[in-house]
Amino acid sequence: MDTAALVSSRIADPFAGLAREDLETMLAAGYEVRECMRVLAKVGRNVVAEVLEGQGPFVELEHYPRGDVYDPDTHSQYYYHAHRPESGEHGHFHTFLRAPGMPPGIAPAPEASAGAAASGEQALSHLVAISMDAYGRPTHLFTTNRWVTAETWYRAEDVIRMVDRFEIDHAWPNWATNRWITAMLRLFKPQICALIRARDRTVEAWRRRHPDRDVFEDRELEITSILPISIDDQMRTLEDRLGRM
Repeated sequence: MDTAALVSSRIADPFAGLAREDLETMLAAGYEVRECMRVLAKVGRNVVAEVLEGQGPFVELEHYPRGDVYDPDTHSQYYYHAHRPESGEHGHFHTFLRAPGMPPGIAPAPEASAGAAASGEQALSHLVAISMDAYGRPTHLFTTNRWVTAETWYRAEDVIRMVDRFEIDHAWPNWATNRWITAMLRLFKPQICALIRARDRTVEAWRRRHPDRDVFEDRELEITSILPISIDDQMRTLEDRLGRM
C-alpha cells in the first residue's frame, strides 16, 4: 500500500478552519524550533547529536538515549533510533504519551484489545515519529502500526486529544533537544492530526484486505501514514496566512 500517496492526497490544506490563535501558537512553536537548532549549530551540534552523546556506537534498533527520555510530570516520552536503512534516513524520534498524562475519558480501542502491550497506568500511546537526515534536520512525519512500538492502541480522535499534552520540560539529555521536539509537535499539529486519522484509515483498509490476520500485529504493515515536511515552508505559510487575516 502506498501510504505516502494516501496521506498526501488527504492533506490538501492542513490550515483550513484554523483560528488566528491556532496559527499564532504554531508560529511561536516554529520560532522555538528554529532557536533550538540555531544555538546548537553555533557549537557544531544538532538535536540528534545531543541524544547520541556518550551513548557509544550507534546500533540499529537500540533506543537513544538508553532508558528513553521521560517527563514524570507530563508523562511524555521519546527516544531516537534507526531501523529503516532503505528509507535513506539517519534515524527517527518516536514520541509517546503515557496513560496518567492522557485527557479524562480515554480508553484503549476495544477492537485492538487482543495482544495489547499494557493497560492501566502502564499503557502508552504513540503520537508521531519524526524522520531525521544525517545533518540532524527533520524530513518526514509518520505513524506506525501497533507492533512497531508495542504501544496500546487508541482510536485516532483520542490520540489527537493527546498531542497538545506532549511536553518534555527538563534538561536531560539536552534542554534544546527537549524543547525542539516539544515545539515540533506544536508547529506541525494539523499535519500530525491528519496523519493520525490516515493511520486509522490505513489500518482499516488493511484489515478488509486481510481478514484472516491480526492487523495490529501484521509485520507486513509497518508505516501507516507518512508525509514530507519542511520547517521553512511551514513557517512561510503561517506568516502569510496571519498576514492576510
